[in-house]
Amino acid sequence: MAVNLPLPIPENLTAVAGIELGHAEAGIRKANRKDVLVMKLAPTATVTGVFTKNRFCAAPVQVCKEHLSNRKAGAPIQALVINTGNANAGTGESGLADANATCAALAKLLACDASQILPFSTGVILEPLPVDRLVAGLPQAISNLKADNWYNAALSIMTTDTQPKAASRQVTINGHAITLTGVSKGAGMIKPNMATMLGFMATDAKVAQPVLDHMVRQVADRSFNCITIDGDTSTNDSFIVIATGTSPLQINAIDTPEYTALADAVLGLSQELAQMIVRDGEGATKFITVTVEDGRDVEECRKIAYSIAHSPLVKTAFFASDPNLGRILAAIGYAGVDDLDVSKLNLYLDDVWVAKNGGRNPDYKEEDGQRVMKQSEITVRVKLGRGNVDATIWTCDLSHEYVTINADYRS
Repeated sequence: MAVNLPLPIPENLTAVAGIELGHAEAGIRKANRKDVLVMKLAPTATVTGVFTKNRFCAAPVQVCKEHLSNRKAGAPIQALVINTGNANAGTGESGLADANATCAALAKLLACDASQILPFSTGVILEPLPVDRLVAGLPQAISNLKADNWYNAALSIMTTDTQPKAASRQVTINGHAITLTGVSKGAGMIKPNMATMLGFMATDAKVAQPVLDHMVRQVADRSFNCITIDGDTSTNDSFIVIATGTSPLQINAIDTPEYTALADAVLGLSQELAQMIVRDGEGATKFITVTVEDGRDVEECRKIAYSIAHSPLVKTAFFASDPNLGRILAAIGYAGVDDLDVSKLNLYLDDVWVAKNGGRNPDYKEEDGQRVMKQSEITVRVKLGRGNVDATIWTCDLSHEYVTINADYRS
């Protein structure tokens, strides 16, 4: 069960003018489940994305990057197609052929070029994509295309997720009401590098392509690149932002108040979707925020935060509500900040001051630590005493259920 994560309410997911969504049950891996999603875009839309840096990146990631980089004037991206149940990763040339065949099939149905389609896959790695089943499901997905289909979209991209992840926001920028809606998926194999497992967000603002390209990198670095469940970076990580251009609001430069306002809204929604992934982490019982403060730069703050967040000893202690907090100090010490002066370091667990100037705080009582450890939401705060930079990472505990889920994943 997800940690303090209510189910999205379909009626609260706001349609974004300029995008329609349709789903199908194609039997990619299991029968009678939504497993194919098509997103059809208005011709005014601009599209951008960031992707995994895993060297074994999946065939659809390779095709997406190629189609985005080779866009021609007058031939914008027309649609996205996503399947769950099979990652089409580690599949070599045949996997690339299957991803391209998927694009060609959808392009034929939508009367556009295959290069105007972006494919995405998620699921089991190293297994051939059942492309015939996927293609056979496309007409069904197109037949139920509609603007207010975001909830079904979220359902259609789930793998080991226990619930769909979706949210909307509306903001007013320069007198214009702007809508943003997004979905994400992921519960395991989460330690993104430039994106998350899968995330898709749309807004009706009109945003110039170079501006949107800048925004997605800026946003991903402060949202999806700040989460970890198990330290594994997926082969299929993709985060896509679509600006449909149906609103009168136009943003053509990054040094404007309008850009700042929209980027803040996109960031807020991205962080919400990213945190949903952590809250629904495989077997998670606790949501943990790790903040490292007073560092010299973001890189060293993140090194230390991730070292804490990835430690199996730390994560299992949180699961057991065991205030064995020396494990956190050990993780800080091996994070790779070689000139760290631990005599200046202070560690807090929520409101409890655990370590003072590198050693146990004389006023710390273990029962206070255990009180915090029993909570479903916990903040670990580390003060380095060497600068004025901070970074925050979101993670979860590691339970018996995580092992069970991943031991039985393909059964």
